[in-house]
Amino acid sequence: MSTSDQPPSELESVRKRLNVVTQETRFALLQDILGHPYGLPTLKELNYVNPSKSQTTIRQHLDQLVDAGIVEEVTLPQDQRQNDLPYKFYGISESGRQFLEEHKLLRAQETLQEIYDRVEKRDDISRYETAPRPEH
Repeated sequence: MSTSDQPPSELESVRKRLNVVTQETRFALLQDILGHPYGLPTLKELNYVNPSKSQTTIRQHLDQLVDAGIVEEVTLPQDQRQNDLPYKFYGISESGRQFLEEHKLLRAQETLQEIYDRVEKRDDISRYETAPRPEH
């Protein structure tokens, strides 16, 4: 264990990140991000594919994934935004991808994409899914 005046050990940091990503709701969100056709879903899309969770709950879990450095918010540049389309997206960060690969948590990405593709989507969700996205 580390004391308050010492940085956490590498093992403790890994353990904390694993606890963040393996919590049931956050792990489901990671799977949804990985399964998304562009790897950059919006909050609304994540809310749609997780109907048992409120948007507030999803946002709180996304914030924890962002704080852990696993997920990052990616925004569309101001000059490319359209009033009726989303501009904020969530994707796996580069360090998050490395962490997930290192701990064998990315092995099912192709399957996740196939599952996500089969989800029947309302028109508004289909429109969000095909909205312009930033480079990631």
